[in-house]
Amino acid sequence: MSLHKLSLYELQKQFAAGEVSAAEIVRAYFRRISQVEPKVRAYVNLAKDAASAQAEALDERLKQWRLTKPLMGMPLAIKDNICTEGMVTTCSSRMLQDFVPPYDATVIAKLREQEYLLMGKANLDEFAMGSSTENSAFGPSRNPWDVRCVPGGSSGGSAAAVAADECVAALGSDTGGSLRQPAALCGVVGLKPTYGRVSRYGLVAFASSLDQIGPITKDVRDAALLLGIIAGHDPLDSTSADVPVPDYMRALTRKDVKKIRIGVPREFFTEGLDQEVEQAVKDAIGELKKLGAEIKDISLPRTDAAVAVYYMLATAEASSNLARFDGVKFGLRAKETKDLLDLYMKTRQEGFGPEVKRRIMLGSYALSAGYYDAYYGKAQAVRTLVCRDFEEAFKEVDLIVTPTTPTPAFKLGEKSNDPFQMYLSDIFTISVNLAGLPGISVPCGLSKGGLPIGLQLIGRAFEEETILRAANAYEHATQWHLKKPALR
Repeated sequence: MSLHKLSLYELQKQFAAGEVSAAEIVRAYFRRISQVEPKVRAYVNLAKDAASAQAEALDERLKQWRLTKPLMGMPLAIKDNICTEGMVTTCSSRMLQDFVPPYDATVIAKLREQEYLLMGKANLDEFAMGSSTENSAFGPSRNPWDVRCVPGGSSGGSAAAVAADECVAALGSDTGGSLRQPAALCGVVGLKPTYGRVSRYGLVAFASSLDQIGPITKDVRDAALLLGIIAGHDPLDSTSADVPVPDYMRALTRKDVKKIRIGVPREFFTEGLDQEVEQAVKDAIGELKKLGAEIKDISLPRTDAAVAVYYMLATAEASSNLARFDGVKFGLRAKETKDLLDLYMKTRQEGFGPEVKRRIMLGSYALSAGYYDAYYGKAQAVRTLVCRDFEEAFKEVDLIVTPTTPTPAFKLGEKSNDPFQMYLSDIFTISVNLAGLPGISVPCGLSKGGLPIGLQLIGRAFEEETILRAANAYEHATQWHLKKPALR
């Protein structure tokens, strides 16, 4: 089998055994990138020279002493809102098109300790604001299953790179579904950890109470492996949880879901859900029942309020976080300005795209005098009720299963002029972020048009092992993850 077709676990096994060198891995992946990247456009920047030099140095050292680490020599893509020292981090925005961070994000520091190979920075919606990767200042990425369709967003570049075999795995970030939604649309696995499980230090903030870094991989085993490496408490991140990190790979030893109670929320199977998606998810629920799970109907009554609450809170936090981009300290600086106020206004006018401006204005309005209590304060109150819905549900069940997205991938440009319809693309993932819970999307079928469909599993806080066990059992029973796009 070609190296680029192997999973992370399989490739690491061959590398550890000395059956393949790091240099061979780099050559195989960049050969693949040269073949498909003009169609997919998953990357903003590539690191071919640096990766090649690092691979050769690694091979030379291993001639003397062959001791490998789980990610040593493994080619990964990193979403371009995660800081990488010495390499441009743009957030797919003109505002940061020349910004080179002087430090690594904590997750990158952990990967460097593993001696991974950075293939490049993956495309995203500008500052992670979007559901299709069409909001990138550098142009949209495309879905490897049908390049006329979106790969999802905001981690669309990361998901497309994994699906197109342009990297063995990737890191992305999830604010309202930005890992799980593109993973579903691209037919790969996307894991959003519990809020606080993985350090956010070095992640360029969109909405600080919602953002979380996580893996996008070819299968569940790879997601468990990668999560185990990047998870853990970080004193540099005040929201990082000081809780033990279990051995996630051990959770995969059982291939059944016996004694696991799985809830199916009726609010997720309503008008607006594509019939093919509904049928694929119901078939998946039937498969989980065959594997020993107890299936139970449940209710999450505030589901219909989640989108409104999310966009009120996320835009408010975005307006605060993006205030730092003023043309003074770093990033773009407008020229020929009259005074400081003119500098601020022109810099932001030139640096931010339409969607970012829209969200900043919405958020600023929600936080303004006279409207704070009516909008932001009310949204926080309803967020508490959403969290309570999950708390009540988890008294009865161990897992919750839903569709990941209401439809398969849609055409490029189809929803660009209708922000509300675009926002509804995340309707099934948003509430998980509001509650800070872990969620995973795994492939569960294909539409008649040949596009992937995703199944979402949601667990209790810091119980990633349970969703990984169930997702792995389902994956082995169905093999949907082995379906690949016919991309040449």
